[in-house]
Order: sequence, then structure tokens, then C-alpha cells
Amino acid sequence: MPKPVILCVDDEIAVLESLKAQLKSAFGSEYSYELAENAIDALEMLEEFIEEDIQVLVIVSDWLMPGMKGDELLIRIHQKFPSIVKVMLTGQADEAAIARVKKEANLHSCLYKPWLESELIEIIKSGLKTT
Repeated sequence: MPKPVILCVDDEIAVLESLKAQLKSAFGSEYSYELAENAIDALEMLEEFIEEDIQVLVIVSDWLMPGMKGDELLIRIHQKFPSIVKVMLTGQADEAAIARVKKEANLHSCLYKPWLESELIEIIKSGLKTT
């Protein structure tokens, strides 16, 4: 059986690599850590995981990305997959976007860039407890 997935979405490769390294350091080989550079890729990957019966537990998404912003992405994901834990990562999200995701997508947490690794891990752990 395939490992459950934690999906990270950000348009900056360095951020994605950092997230993956920190998650892997904390959780080891318990999960698969997948990376998407934009919202469209993330949605396509989600569909593929579902088709292959791979469980996606958590999505960590940047807010400010070209094309579709993170708030819209997380709301779309919530409409189709409400059980996925959603975390927004941002250096510049406005409060209205955060409030909208909390209301419309059951946002688990908002993490501000630059984040502390310990804070990221605690947020993911608390999110995993709800799955």
C-alpha cells in the first residue's frame, strides 16, 4: 500500500525543497512528500493520487503564486476533498484572504514566512491528529 502524502505547493523551488527536508527530518519515511510549483499542478497531482487510491493527508500551500492564489486553491481542494488538512504558508497574505480560507476551507493553520521548523512540525502534527 502506498504511503500517505503530504503535498507542498509553492512557486519557489527553494521553499519547496526546504519544506520537504524539514518534513522528512521530522517524520522520516512515514509519508511521501510531494511538491508542486503551482496550483494547477497541485490539483492535477491530487486527482492522480485519488485515482491511484493514495491518501493525501495535508496540503501546505503558499498564498501568493502566479495564476491561482493559495486561498482559491485551498477552497477548491476543500470543496472536493474536505478531509485534507489545509495549511497556508505566506509572506504576504492579506487578512481577508486568510479569513476567507478559514471560513470556506476549514483552514487548519496559517504559517508565516520565514517560518520556524519547530512551528511547521507542530502545525503538521496537530493537523495529522485530526485525520
